[in-house]
Amino acid sequence: MTDLGEMSYFLGMEVQQSQDGIFIGQQKYAKKVLKKFKTDLCKPMSTPLMQNEKLSKDDGATKVDEGWYQSLIGYSMYLTATTPNLMFVVFLLSKFMHCASELHFKATKRVLRYIKGTENFGIMFKKSTNLKLVGYFYSDHAGSCDDMRNTSGYVFSLGSGCFPWSSKKQDDVAQSTVEAEYVAAAGGVNQAL
Repeated sequence: MTDLGEMSYFLGMEVQQSQDGIFIGQQKYAKKVLKKFKTDLCKPMSTPLMQNEKLSKDDGATKVDEGWYQSLIGYSMYLTATTPNLMFVVFLLSKFMHCASELHFKATKRVLRYIKGTENFGIMFKKSTNLKLVGYFYSDHAGSCDDMRNTSGYVFSLGSGCFPWSSKKQDDVAQSTVEAEYVAAAGGVNQAL
């Protein structure tokens, strides 16, 4: 067994350890993704998705190369390991991997531009003596244009950094926004327990 010292890089994640805590990011990996998809010189965006944008499988737009689209979604999924704010949009775009169109392609280009603007982001776990578990839940009622199902998600923090997060489509169609919120809260509470 060999002692290699403090961990600084592991599976594409950069780890910076200091007296204040531990920062985990994927700047090197993000730059690799941007270079692979020839967007390393693009203009950055502040949000990964346009507000109230609704995407559908049958949008009538021209179909695009599925291999390229699937590759981009795969690379983006790995970025969600240290960038939870990408989780929802990557989940949303992954639903169209077998029917990708120009509109979906345009949305993925916006995600790449968002990655360009946030490539230095990550998760900071600060040292703390007062740990408090905080959880957030969300749900979008009838967010999917194709089957009217809701997407729900949660994120938890203990102290300073987020540690579990999720975004997934609910199994049943909710009849109201209240029902959709209850399903999201129940999933989050199960995770908390």
